[in-house]
Amino acid sequence: GMTGTFHYGLQVSIINSPAEYIQSFIRETWLKRYGSSPSAEMITLMWSLIVSIYSIGGLLGSSSAGYLSVRFGRKKAMLLSNIPALLGAALMGLSRLCGSFEMIIAGRLFSGVCGGLTQNVHIMYAGECAPRKLRGLIAITASTFSAIGKFVGFALGLREVLGVEALWPILLAANAVPALVQLLTLPFFPDSPRYLLIDQKDKEGCI
Repeated sequence: GMTGTFHYGLQVSIINSPAEYIQSFIRETWLKRYGSSPSAEMITLMWSLIVSIYSIGGLLGSSSAGYLSVRFGRKKAMLLSNIPALLGAALMGLSRLCGSFEMIIAGRLFSGVCGGLTQNVHIMYAGECAPRKLRGLIAITASTFSAIGKFVGFALGLREVLGVEALWPILLAANAVPALVQLLTLPFFPDSPRYLLIDQKDKEGCI
Protein backbone atom coordinates (compact mmCIF):
# COMPACT_ATOMS: atom_id res chain seq x y z
CA GLY A 1 0.00 0.00 0.00
CA MET A 2 2.85 2.35 0.76
CA THR A 3 4.28 1.73 -2.72
CA GLY A 4 0.86 2.65 -4.12
CA THR A 5 0.85 6.03 -2.40
CA PHE A 6 4.50 6.47 -3.42
CA HIS A 7 3.37 5.83 -7.02
CA TYR A 8 0.76 8.57 -6.63
CA GLY A 9 3.30 11.15 -5.46
CA LEU A 10 5.78 10.11 -8.13
CA GLN A 11 3.27 10.45 -10.96
CA VAL A 12 1.98 13.81 -9.71
CA SER A 13 5.41 15.45 -9.81
CA ILE A 14 7.22 13.55 -12.56
CA ILE A 15 5.18 15.10 -15.40
CA ASN A 16 6.52 18.61 -14.68
CA SER A 17 10.13 17.98 -15.69
CA PRO A 18 9.74 16.96 -19.37
CA ALA A 19 7.04 19.57 -20.14
CA GLU A 20 9.00 21.33 -22.90
CA TYR A 21 10.08 18.03 -24.45
CA ILE A 22 6.54 16.66 -24.54
CA GLN A 23 5.25 19.87 -26.10
CA SER A 24 7.97 19.61 -28.76
CA PHE A 25 6.97 15.98 -29.28
CA ILE A 26 3.35 17.04 -29.81
CA ARG A 27 4.47 19.66 -32.34
CA GLU A 28 6.69 17.20 -34.27
CA THR A 29 4.09 14.42 -34.26
CA TRP A 30 1.36 16.79 -35.46
CA LEU A 31 3.61 18.06 -38.26
CA LYS A 32 4.46 14.54 -39.48
CA ARG A 33 0.84 13.42 -39.27
CA TYR A 34 -0.98 16.39 -40.79
CA GLY A 35 1.76 18.18 -42.72
CA SER A 36 1.36 21.46 -40.85
CA SER A 37 2.44 22.80 -37.48
CA PRO A 38 -0.23 22.94 -34.76
CA SER A 39 -1.20 26.30 -33.35
CA ALA A 40 0.13 27.38 -29.95
CA GLU A 41 -3.43 27.07 -28.62
CA MET A 42 -3.63 23.43 -29.76
CA ILE A 43 -0.32 22.55 -28.10
CA THR A 44 -1.49 24.24 -24.90
CA LEU A 45 -4.77 22.33 -25.10
CA MET A 46 -3.03 18.96 -25.53
CA TRP A 47 -0.58 19.69 -22.74
CA SER A 48 -3.39 20.81 -20.42
CA LEU A 49 -5.24 17.59 -21.21
CA ILE A 50 -2.15 15.51 -20.39
CA VAL A 51 -1.79 17.23 -17.03
CA SER A 52 -5.45 17.38 -16.02
CA ILE A 53 -6.63 13.95 -17.18
CA TYR A 54 -4.71 12.44 -14.27
CA SER A 55 -7.30 14.00 -11.96
CA ILE A 56 -10.14 12.50 -14.00
CA GLY A 57 -8.50 9.09 -13.66
CA GLY A 58 -8.11 9.74 -9.94
CA LEU A 59 -11.83 10.47 -9.68
CA LEU A 60 -12.64 7.19 -11.44
CA GLY A 61 -10.25 5.26 -9.19
CA SER A 62 -11.57 6.89 -6.02
CA SER A 63 -15.17 6.23 -7.04
CA SER A 64 -14.49 2.53 -7.54
CA ALA A 65 -12.38 2.07 -4.39
CA GLY A 66 -15.33 1.33 -2.10
CA TYR A 67 -16.86 -1.28 -4.39
CA LEU A 68 -13.58 -3.03 -5.20
CA SER A 69 -12.41 -3.13 -1.58
CA VAL A 70 -15.63 -4.95 -0.60
CA ARG A 71 -15.95 -7.09 -3.74
CA PHE A 72 -12.35 -8.35 -3.81
CA GLY A 73 -10.94 -7.30 -0.44
CA ARG A 74 -8.46 -4.57 0.40
CA LYS A 75 -5.38 -6.52 -0.62
CA LYS A 76 -6.75 -7.72 -3.96
CA ALA A 77 -8.08 -4.26 -4.74
CA MET A 78 -4.55 -2.87 -4.34
CA LEU A 79 -3.18 -5.69 -6.48
CA LEU A 80 -5.74 -4.82 -9.17
CA SER A 81 -4.58 -1.20 -9.06
CA ASN A 82 -1.24 -2.35 -10.50
CA ILE A 83 -2.94 -3.20 -13.81
CA PRO A 84 -3.74 0.43 -14.78
CA ALA A 85 -0.40 1.53 -13.30
CA LEU A 86 1.64 -0.81 -15.50
CA LEU A 87 -0.58 -0.18 -18.51
CA GLY A 88 -0.16 3.58 -18.08
CA ALA A 89 3.61 3.26 -17.72
CA ALA A 90 3.81 1.13 -20.87
CA LEU A 91 1.72 3.60 -22.89
CA MET A 92 3.76 6.61 -21.82
CA GLY A 93 7.09 4.81 -22.17
CA LEU A 94 6.32 3.68 -25.73
CA SER A 95 4.62 6.90 -26.86
CA ARG A 96 7.64 8.39 -28.66
CA LEU A 97 8.52 5.06 -30.29
CA CYS A 98 4.96 4.81 -31.62
CA GLY A 99 4.76 8.52 -32.52
CA SER A 100 1.58 9.10 -30.53
CA PHE A 101 1.05 11.82 -27.94
CA GLU A 102 -2.42 10.32 -27.42
CA MET A 103 -0.68 7.42 -25.67
CA ILE A 104 0.63 9.88 -23.06
CA ILE A 105 -2.92 11.11 -22.47
CA ALA A 106 -4.23 7.55 -22.09
CA GLY A 107 -1.28 6.60 -19.89
CA ARG A 108 -1.92 9.51 -17.56
CA LEU A 109 -5.57 8.52 -17.32
CA PHE A 110 -4.69 4.95 -16.30
CA SER A 111 -2.08 6.19 -13.83
CA GLY A 112 -4.72 8.45 -12.30
CA VAL A 113 -7.05 5.48 -11.83
CA CYS A 114 -4.27 3.69 -9.94
CA GLY A 115 -3.51 6.75 -7.81
CA GLY A 116 -7.14 7.36 -6.87
CA LEU A 117 -7.69 3.71 -6.02
CA THR A 118 -4.58 3.15 -3.93
CA GLN A 119 -4.86 6.44 -2.03
CA ASN A 120 -8.22 5.28 -0.65
CA VAL A 121 -7.73 1.53 -0.28
CA HIS A 122 -4.30 1.91 1.35
CA ILE A 123 -5.76 3.89 4.25
CA MET A 124 -8.47 1.25 4.77
CA TYR A 125 -6.06 -1.67 4.52
CA ALA A 126 -3.31 -0.21 6.69
CA GLY A 127 -5.73 1.07 9.33
CA GLU A 128 -7.57 -2.24 9.60
CA CYS A 129 -4.39 -4.36 9.76
CA ALA A 130 -2.38 -2.17 12.13
CA PRO A 131 -2.18 -2.95 15.86
CA ARG A 132 -4.20 -0.49 17.92
CA LYS A 133 -1.10 1.23 19.35
CA LEU A 134 0.35 1.81 15.88
CA ARG A 135 -2.87 2.70 14.06
CA GLY A 136 -2.27 6.46 14.11
CA LEU A 137 1.32 6.08 12.94
CA ILE A 138 0.34 3.70 10.14
CA ALA A 139 -2.49 6.00 9.01
CA ILE A 140 -0.09 8.83 8.16
CA THR A 141 2.01 6.61 5.87
CA ALA A 142 -0.30 7.60 3.00
CA SER A 143 0.74 11.26 3.16
CA THR A 144 4.33 10.38 4.06
CA PHE A 145 4.96 8.11 1.10
CA SER A 146 3.05 10.44 -1.21
CA ALA A 147 5.46 13.22 -0.23
CA ILE A 148 8.46 10.91 -0.70
CA GLY A 149 7.13 10.00 -4.15
CA LYS A 150 6.88 13.67 -5.10
CA PHE A 151 10.44 14.27 -3.94
CA VAL A 152 11.76 11.28 -5.91
CA GLY A 153 9.80 12.47 -8.96
CA PHE A 154 11.46 15.87 -8.82
CA ALA A 155 14.88 14.26 -8.26
CA LEU A 156 14.47 11.91 -11.25
CA GLY A 157 13.44 14.89 -13.38
CA LEU A 158 16.73 16.70 -12.85
CA ARG A 159 18.77 17.11 -16.02
CA GLU A 160 21.62 15.22 -14.36
CA VAL A 161 19.37 12.14 -13.95
CA LEU A 162 16.51 11.51 -16.42
CA GLY A 163 15.40 15.08 -17.20
CA VAL A 164 16.95 15.24 -20.68
CA GLU A 165 15.17 15.05 -24.01
CA ALA A 166 16.43 11.58 -24.93
CA LEU A 167 15.16 10.02 -21.69
CA TRP A 168 11.76 11.58 -21.05
CA PRO A 169 9.81 8.41 -22.07
CA ILE A 170 11.82 6.44 -19.49
CA LEU A 171 11.11 9.15 -16.92
CA LEU A 172 7.36 8.89 -17.55
CA ALA A 173 7.52 5.08 -17.37
CA ALA A 174 9.39 5.15 -14.03
CA ASN A 175 6.11 4.76 -12.15
CA ALA A 176 6.15 1.10 -13.21
CA VAL A 177 8.82 0.45 -10.56
CA PRO A 178 6.65 0.99 -7.43
CA ALA A 179 3.80 -0.90 -9.14
CA LEU A 180 6.09 -3.89 -9.73
CA VAL A 181 7.37 -3.76 -6.14
CA GLN A 182 3.80 -3.83 -4.84
CA LEU A 183 2.82 -6.59 -7.26
CA LEU A 184 5.70 -8.80 -6.10
CA THR A 185 5.47 -8.15 -2.35
CA LEU A 186 1.79 -7.60 -1.52
CA PRO A 187 0.67 -11.25 -2.11
CA PHE A 188 2.77 -12.24 0.94
CA PHE A 189 0.81 -9.91 3.23
CA PRO A 190 -2.43 -10.90 5.02
CA ASP A 191 -5.82 -9.52 4.08
CA SER A 192 -7.72 -7.12 6.28
CA PRO A 193 -9.20 -8.80 9.41
CA ARG A 194 -12.27 -6.57 9.12
CA TYR A 195 -12.84 -7.66 5.52
CA LEU A 196 -12.43 -11.33 6.43
CA LEU A 197 -14.87 -11.13 9.33
CA ILE A 198 -17.57 -8.78 8.03
CA ASP A 199 -17.52 -9.36 4.26
CA GLN A 200 -16.28 -12.97 4.09
CA LYS A 201 -17.71 -14.25 7.41
CA ASP A 202 -14.35 -15.95 7.98
CA LYS A 203 -13.92 -15.76 11.75
CA GLU A 204 -10.90 -18.08 11.86
CA GLY A 205 -9.13 -16.14 9.13
CA CYS A 206 -9.87 -12.89 10.97
CA ILE A 207 -8.40 -14.22 14.21
